[in-house]
Amino acid sequence: MSLALSMGLASCGDFLDRPAEDSENTGTFYKNDTQCIQGVNYLYNSPWYDFQRGFINVGEVLSGNYYWGGSPYLNFSVNGTDEYLINMSYSLWAANGHCNTVIGYLKGASASEAVKKQCIGEALTWKAMAYFFLVRTFGEVPIIHDNTTVIGNGSYNDVYKVQRADVYEYIVMTLEEAMKNLKEAGRTSFDGTDRIDYYSAEALLAKVYLTKSGVSGSRSEEDLAKAAEYAKDVIDNSGRTLMPNYSDLFRLSGYNATGECLISWLWSAGRDPWTQQNTLQSDLAMVGFDEFGDCWGGYAGISYDLQLAFGATSLMDPSQRPSTDTRRKATYMQAGDKYEYFWTNKGGFDYLKFIYDGDYGKGGPGGELQSATGANCVKHLYGNGYDHEQATGASAGNMYSQLPTHLLRLADVYLIYAEAKMGTANSTSDASALEAYNAVRGRAIPGVSPVSSITWDDIWKQRRLELAMEGDRWYDYVRRAYYDADGAINDLVSQKRNAIWGLGTVYKTYYETNTWVVGSDTKYDTETPVPNVTKSSFTLPFPTEDVVFNGHLMEDAIHVDVRSEYSY
Repeated sequence: MSLALSMGLASCGDFLDRPAEDSENTGTFYKNDTQCIQGVNYLYNSPWYDFQRGFINVGEVLSGNYYWGGSPYLNFSVNGTDEYLINMSYSLWAANGHCNTVIGYLKGASASEAVKKQCIGEALTWKAMAYFFLVRTFGEVPIIHDNTTVIGNGSYNDVYKVQRADVYEYIVMTLEEAMKNLKEAGRTSFDGTDRIDYYSAEALLAKVYLTKSGVSGSRSEEDLAKAAEYAKDVIDNSGRTLMPNYSDLFRLSGYNATGECLISWLWSAGRDPWTQQNTLQSDLAMVGFDEFGDCWGGYAGISYDLQLAFGATSLMDPSQRPSTDTRRKATYMQAGDKYEYFWTNKGGFDYLKFIYDGDYGKGGPGGELQSATGANCVKHLYGNGYDHEQATGASAGNMYSQLPTHLLRLADVYLIYAEAKMGTANSTSDASALEAYNAVRGRAIPGVSPVSSITWDDIWKQRRLELAMEGDRWYDYVRRAYYDADGAINDLVSQKRNAIWGLGTVYKTYYETNTWVVGSDTKYDTETPVPNVTKSSFTLPFPTEDVVFNGHLMEDAIHVDVRSEYSY
C-alpha cells in the first residue's frame, strides 16, 4: 500500500510521467522477494484507472456495440480535447512509465533471481499491453524506452513518433523478453492465481502477431503463422481450459477457476489510494442498482445492432425471443430477464420489476425505462453491497469494487488461432481450427452441432458475440482497416447505432399485463444520420495539449530499428 501511495498517486500527465524516485521505495523497498512482488502488484490496477471510461467509449461505443446518446464516440466526432480520450492517453503513458521505472528498480533488487525475473516478466507484459493499446488507438506513437534517460537528457519535448510497424516490432521484442524472464523464473504453468505467467505473455504475443499481420496493407502469411504457432502453444500447453459456464467469467468469485482469464486488471475495493478500484458499475448500471448512490449508466445501453447480432432484440416478445446463446443474457439485460447472481439477499434481480415496482426497486428508475435501446449492460456489474461482501469478504462502496476486468481470455486465443490458421484465405476446414472455433461456440450454445467449415465472417461475428463489452471490438476494426479499410467502413456505416423509440410503453404494458404490444410509435430511429466514417477514423487524435508541447507529434513518423536501438 505504501508503494501504491508513493508510486500510484503521481499525477498522470503524459508519456513523461513516472513514479517519484525520491520516496521510500528507492531506498528501502525491493529488498526481498516479498517486496518485489508487492512492488509489481499495483501495475495490475492503479496506472490503468483513468483508462476505464476510454475502455468502454473506444472499445464499445465507437465500434457500435454500445449506445451512449450524445457521445462523440457514437457519431465519430472525437477530438483532441475530449476528456475520456485525454485520460485514456495519459493512463496508457503512465502505465508505460510505471513499468519502465519498476523494471529498473527490480534489476537492482536484493532478491532471488527467480522472483526478480518473474516480476520483470510481469512488468514487461504490462508495458507491452500499454503499447498495444497505444498503437491501435493513436497509430504512430513515440517509444519511451527509459523514462530516466528522457528526463535526464531533457528530450521530453523533442521525441518523435515512430512508424507503426516499428512500434509493433517493439511490442514483440518486449513480449519476447517477458516470456524469457517468466520461463527462467519457472512461471510456465497455471498455478491457480491471477498473475501473469509465460503463457499470458505468449497469448498476448499471438494477438499482437494477428493484429500486425495486416499493418503493411496486406496480410502477412508469416505473421499469421506466428500468431497460430503461439496461440496453439497456449491452447495445448498452458494448463488452461474454458470455463464451463460463460457467465461465471464475470462474477466476483470463481471467475478464473480454470485459468481462462489470462490477463486482467485486478482491482481492490477501496478509495485510499484512489485509482486502485473498479468504477465501471457506476458508468454502466441503472440508478439504484446498488445502495451507494453511484450508478448513472441507465440511459445508455446495448446497441440495437449488437442485439441483432445476438438475434435477441428489445422489439421481440420476451416469450418468443431466442435464448440459445448463453452469452446474450450474460452481456445485457432486457424485458423478462432475471438474474440469480445479482441481489442475492432479495432472491435475485428482476429487470422489469426493478424499473416498475417502486418498493422492489427503491431508489431505482422510478417507473420509467431509462435505456434508449431497452437493454442495459450486465458485464462489469457486481450487484449490490451484499453480493460483493458475500463473494469477496470485502465491502464495496461509492465508486469502488474489486471485480476484475478481463483484457485477454483463452476464448480469444481460440478464435485468434482459428483465424490465423485460415491464413489469407476466406474459409477453412482445418481440423484444429474447427476444434478451436467449435469449442467457443459450443460453450456459448450448449448442444449445438459442430460446424465442418468456417469462413472469416463466421469468426468476425463470433469474436463480436464472445467479447462484447470487453473493450475489444473497436480494435478488431482497427486491425481490419490496416488491410481492408473499405470493408471496415462499410460494416460500421451499415450498423444500427441509434435509439429505439417508444419502448417504455411496451415494457410497462408487458410488466403490468404480461401482454406484448408493439405499436406504430415503437420503432428504431432512422432519422439520426449515419456517422461519417473514413480511413482516418481508425486513428484517434493525440490530446491537444500534447501536440502543443511537442510539435513533432504532427510530423511524419520516423523509422527506428528497435532491435538495435533498444535492449532489455
